Parts: sequence; C-alpha cells; structure tokens
Amino acid sequence: MALSTFSKATLILSATLFITYATAHDFSIVGYSPEHLASMDKTIELFESWMSKHSKAYRSIEEKLHRFEIFLDNLKHIDETNKKVSSYWLGLNEFADLSHEEFKSKYLGLRVEFPRKRSSRGFSYGDVEDLPESVDWRTKGAVTPVKNQGSCGSCWAFSTVAAVEGINQIVTGNLTSLSEQELIDCDRSFNNGCYGGLMDYAFQYIMSNSGLRKEEDYPYLMEEGRCIREKEQFEVVTISGYEDVPANDEQSLLKALSHQPVSVAIEASSRNFQFYKGGIFTGRCGTQMDHGVTAVGYGSSEGTDYIIVKNSWGPKWGENGYIRMKRNTGKPEGLCGINQMASYPTKEK
Repeated sequence: MALSTFSKATLILSATLFITYATAHDFSIVGYSPEHLASMDKTIELFESWMSKHSKAYRSIEEKLHRFEIFLDNLKHIDETNKKVSSYWLGLNEFADLSHEEFKSKYLGLRVEFPRKRSSRGFSYGDVEDLPESVDWRTKGAVTPVKNQGSCGSCWAFSTVAAVEGINQIVTGNLTSLSEQELIDCDRSFNNGCYGGLMDYAFQYIMSNSGLRKEEDYPYLMEEGRCIREKEQFEVVTISGYEDVPANDEQSLLKALSHQPVSVAIEASSRNFQFYKGGIFTGRCGTQMDHGVTAVGYGSSEGTDYIIVKNSWGPKWGENGYIRMKRNTGKPEGLCGINQMASYPTKEK
C-alpha cells in the first residue's frame, strides 16, 4: 500500500492526533492480525502501537510519515510472505521502520574481503564418529543471554565472544559474560570496530593479549571507544588457540558443534532474515557472507534438520534472539553459506 492511496492531508491530521498507548496491544506472534490490514485507520493504530512497543520517536511529522510509508511496505512484504511460506514466519520487529538498505548498512559487519588468518592447528574433531541426534548448548549452561549489537557493525565481536564464553564454561564450569567492547576498541590488526571484522583475527587478539575482560569490567557502548589496555587489576578469560572447520563440510561443522559453540559466517542480507520471527528458516539467500553469528546446537523437527544460531540483534528478534536454519540442504556451502567459514576457540583444561 503506497502513501499515494490515501489523503496525505488526512494522514498528517491523524498523525498529530495519534494516541500514545501505555502498553502495546497483545497481537499475535507475528505482531499484527488481518483486521490491521482491513483499513487505513487500523493500520495507523497498528503503527502507533508498534511505536510504543519499541519506544520509537521521530523528530517531525515529515519523518514520521516517511517511516510510516516504509512500515507499510514492510508490513505488506511480511504478510505476503507469511501467506506463501509454511516452514517459518516473519513478524513486525524493531526494524519495521527501516528500509532494507538501511537495515543492511546498520546491522551487518563481517569483512570477508580481509585475508583470512588461517589457524596453524589442525581440526581436532576430525576423528569423531558417533554424533548425538541433537545438541543444545543453551541447556548445558554454556550460552549467555542474547545480546544486542545495536547499529554498530560489530557482529564479528559478538560471534567471537559467544564462542569463547562457551568453551570457557565447558572447560571451567563458569559461564562468564565477556567484553565485545574490548575487541571493538583494541583489536585493530585487521578488524575495524563498528565497520566490520573477522572472528579468526579476534581469536588471535585474545591469544596475543593475555585474554579478554569481563563485560562488567569493559561494558558495551554500541559505538567505538578508546582502547583501555590496562588489564592487571581485572580478571580475564584466556584461550589456548583456535581452529578452522573444513570449509563446505557440514558433517565437520556438526562434529565441532557437538563439542562446543562455533563461530560461523552467513549471508544475512535477505529481507526475510530481517523480519524472521520463528520456525525453521528456509528462505532464499546466497553465500556472500556479511554477518558473524554463533552456532550453539542442532536438531530436527518434523523431519526437517536445523542448526540453532545465536544472533546479536537482541531477544526481540527471531525466536528470543535465535534462528533455526535448515541443514542438510544438499549444498556443500549450506544455507546462507553457513558451512563456508566456521571456526572455534580452544582452551586447555
């Protein structure tokens, strides 16, 4: 539905009379119902309720009208997709007032053009034969709550940290939330803060700089800050090394994943990824990796195999911050290239 289909003057008047609700309406899981598409008044009401739910505020009526137009276009895409797709569904989330190009520029940050720093170690799990049918490191206490990178392109740091948090808990029994901000501020060998990086370089930084501080000692800013190098008075978590999973080999990825959370790279630039709400994602995507995430398990549901992926867009996105991505696609690179560039940290007991 385009802005031209209704009176702009009427919309401006309606915009000035919008009521700010104390609480958002209790919509369905996708954030809207058919009645919200039945009339412009209902759609405006939906937009206002969505604004309240996500604490959105705009500087002017003109900006509000612009964001409403984008919201309408996104709502149309979400509804049309949900009518056609059955394995997963899309929903209105905090990104619903962003065009797809705006979203990609703000929330992706993997820099695959960097020369990858290959590990000198081999693949420790190559000899693993008997894989469990399913693994979920969340239930084993090795995954911290979902974090939110904000509009800083620091996904690479969140992917790295989640993998290190996992192996540290597995080896020591202590689940410790670690600092993405230290990586953003201080790891400048090739990584570039809010403008992208790669997980292997971040693992190398942690090895070369005597560990990584706790999040509480070096909290996240959602922007680049000044590197604070003094560590003597702080507790740090160390790793022994890191290893790369053989590329385009899903079985090797599962072998590693059966032992610990794994950093993976994916192409997350599809519009359906932006609004994913639940189910097993089977959407169209390529292999131009642009987002770093963390695989934390795998399983099957009603005959469809999937990998559980922890994202860094906050707990309101997807399945409480996670996405289940289809595996066994028949393509070596996997869905969205998930099998192409996986790696994991190692830690001696």
